[in-house]
Amino acid sequence: MRTSITWKTVLTAFTVAAAVYAYRTRQSHGTFLGVPFEFKIPTTARIRERWWNPDDPRLFTPSVLGVRWSLNLYRLAEGLRGAPDPEHDSEPGK
Repeated sequence: MRTSITWKTVLTAFTVAAAVYAYRTRQSHGTFLGVPFEFKIPTTARIRERWWNPDDPRLFTPSVLGVRWSLNLYRLAEGLRGAPDPEHDSEPGK
């Protein structure tokens, strides 16, 4: 129980620090200590770009809103399906 409260306190402090950093630097999005943040109102285009993007090779993308990462569900589904990657799975000489 105590560990849960400690983690919540640390995560809340980190989020507040990121918000203060964003305010002072006048950035609505960027990174704080390597963690992406996004404080703009989400749009449908940004949600699609972060959560279902076949053009982005990353599994973890910047958050749609807040201080964290989002999951590119397209990449997750591709990995679970075991789809071959033509760039990495091609046989030499063909």
